[in-house]
Amino acid sequence: MGDIGFVLQKTRYGDSVGRSIAISSKKNVSARKSTGLPFEHALEFPAFLATSADLSVVLEGSLVIYAIVRLLTYQAKRRKVKTSSRLQFHRLGPDLSPRLHSSPPVLHGSTNAPPDPVHDRLPRCSWQQKELLLLVLYAVIFYAIVIRRSLRLSHDHDAKLYGLRPGWIGSLPNDASDAQWRNFRGNLLTLTMVFVIFTLVAKVLRSSFSLKAKGMSVVWTLISLAYLSYLHGACIMFIIAIASANFFLVKIFGRTKYFSLVLWIFNLSFLVCNRIYEGYKFSSFGQHWAFLDYFRGTFRWHICFNFVVLRMISFGYDYHWTDENTRFDRKKHVQNCDHCSSGKTCYLILQEKRVTSDKFSFPIYLCYLVYAPLYIAGPIISFNAFASQLDSPQSIYSTQDVAWYGIRWGFSLLLMELMTHLFHYNAFAISRLWKQLTPMDIFIIGYGVNGIVAPENMPRCVNNCHNLESFWKNWHASFNRWLVRYVYIPLGGSRTKLLNVWAVFTFVAVWHDLEWYYLLLRLLTWQKWLPSFVTAEMLVKSAATAFPVKGAFWEFVFRELRAVAGAITITCLMVANLVGFVIGPSGINWLVSGFLQKEGLPTLSALLVSFYVGTKLMFHISDAKQIRRQGRTR
Repeated sequence: MGDIGFVLQKTRYGDSVGRSIAISSKKNVSARKSTGLPFEHALEFPAFLATSADLSVVLEGSLVIYAIVRLLTYQAKRRKVKTSSRLQFHRLGPDLSPRLHSSPPVLHGSTNAPPDPVHDRLPRCSWQQKELLLLVLYAVIFYAIVIRRSLRLSHDHDAKLYGLRPGWIGSLPNDASDAQWRNFRGNLLTLTMVFVIFTLVAKVLRSSFSLKAKGMSVVWTLISLAYLSYLHGACIMFIIAIASANFFLVKIFGRTKYFSLVLWIFNLSFLVCNRIYEGYKFSSFGQHWAFLDYFRGTFRWHICFNFVVLRMISFGYDYHWTDENTRFDRKKHVQNCDHCSSGKTCYLILQEKRVTSDKFSFPIYLCYLVYAPLYIAGPIISFNAFASQLDSPQSIYSTQDVAWYGIRWGFSLLLMELMTHLFHYNAFAISRLWKQLTPMDIFIIGYGVNGIVAPENMPRCVNNCHNLESFWKNWHASFNRWLVRYVYIPLGGSRTKLLNVWAVFTFVAVWHDLEWYYLLLRLLTWQKWLPSFVTAEMLVKSAATAFPVKGAFWEFVFRELRAVAGAITITCLMVANLVGFVIGPSGINWLVSGFLQKEGLPTLSALLVSFYVGTKLMFHISDAKQIRRQGRTR
């Protein structure tokens, strides 16, 4: 649920549509229940709950029916297109490295147009349409059951849940147990004002004063430091001191063979020390500094500093790589990229673009670290991508695109409010009431805790990924790019990927901004489970690639096996997240034994069937999106 707290804003750097999690409280302690719905009065609103359930089912059903119409429309269009290529299917999932999968544009009227595998990928028989209808019908029933059961759970246990507060939808309590979401709602007005000010200042400076990189960086730095002074108070001195030390280390060791070792030791040391010493006390440096401990701002600085560490490492490596030959094939990429082929510049071009040495100055470096719209929670962009856009505003997204994102963000905000009033998933997770629930209820809570996330930094909903690599590419996508560029590739990339994945997930577990003392064991357990699943998935993919299927029958079998594998993967992923963030390592045996008992086996079977159906629906949705993308290039 914490992944929902993102503000959509129009920026001029990086992915252009940034998000920032709002300000957290000084102490990251979940709020106790503020009773807005006494248990003894619970029977006064069963009719309202029933109405809410019906409304939720109608909303889900409407969206699914809309999807059916769109999919059937695409299938009808496909039948009018004559192609000659064989039926092709997706691999089990995308590579770990970010890559743009798009076909080159086809000239109108060309007689030598290449075959269109996307159109051939859709089913050719009418029974596939009937299958789609059955899948959607099952999905509607599944969501109806989950929604009604979630409402019942929230109704029956609300008196025992922590973090519930009076809501504004009828008399329903609002689940404010997640610190990030709670503080996002509370500081929405402040964040909106900050982003409006940045947008206005950018327009005035560019239109009236024609400021370039150095001038813009100075202005952004001053405004951002003022914002950080409000957030962190006197603790801003810690940020500037550590950032300055990192800058000089990069300049001194940036051209040496020991650079990577020095950079990682320095940044990981501060990442750990910041947590151990809780952001340090000024009194530790002498009693004459003790008075500054009373001016620590509204937000703990070392929480945000996790993102600053990523930016400091990015600056260091981009500086280190300035004299090296890049393997990036720009011409090939432009031919295969929708953005670049239309005359725009995509993020990958910005990331791989070489910037001049004068861009690696301290003012631009400090501006990159503290740039306010991206400071709290990203998205994370490389230094090259940031510095290359200081001279000119972004051109990836039009005003219409940004307006559409704003509408989607507003809808997501309202949907999130509806969900937190009706379904108290996160409150169940922190209240440790899961031992009183059935295995079915446990997985419903796990399904809800994953949440529904904003676009771009989260290109897909978390629950719309049927394999682990796809999940990691779409959960904090900018963080995934950072991991690939600065951790995965320097360690050897795909040549040693089975080993590299363990290093990547270990860093993610250590970096993650959760309280270390009582969650470290959970995070490390989660770090062990997920790499194991990813390694197994990679081995299966390698085997599938080594022995390609031939013939319509085996292609059909392969598609079904992929759906089964997707169901198993989703189950494993949910178990790993439940262990890492809800029940802990001690609850593994309890959870597994509950499903393997006589009462739990039907639930486990039903879940696997449901996830199989969901995976098949993901295949259809993916095919429809690729047809639409292909149609735009014709």
